[in-house]
Amino acid sequence: MTEAPKNPFETMMAQAQEMAKALNPALESFSPKGFEALWPTMPKEVMEMMFGNAVNKDGLDAKTRLLLTLAGLTMQGAQADSAVRQTVRHALEAGAKKQEIVETIGQMSVFAGIPAMTKALELAQDVMDAKGDDET
Repeated sequence: MTEAPKNPFETMMAQAQEMAKALNPALESFSPKGFEALWPTMPKEVMEMMFGNAVNKDGLDAKTRLLLTLAGLTMQGAQADSAVRQTVRHALEAGAKKQEIVETIGQMSVFAGIPAMTKALELAQDVMDAKGDDET
């Protein structure tokens, strides 16, 4: 009996994993959470320069842009754990309050559904718990 063809994406991922193991066996135990540690949170001033209103002085500030990014990531079903966590960290650094982050994610429940909202809130809560202070 012949084996059913695999999903092309699964085949591509398996090939990429095999190639990565051949090039660097340490990649077999790669974790996206470990990758996050390589990219520390950018200072607010750098975010304003890159994502904020440096180009368009009357445009959105970095905090607003990051909250919009968080909304978009939630809408995608919060599938990209690292991206959600990094966006929350950067939003906090850009001056977002924890309540603003929770409200941004909560608002997306109307459009993305409760499961997507719940997943995004869990990821955001991990970041906010690690930050520690309740002032933000």
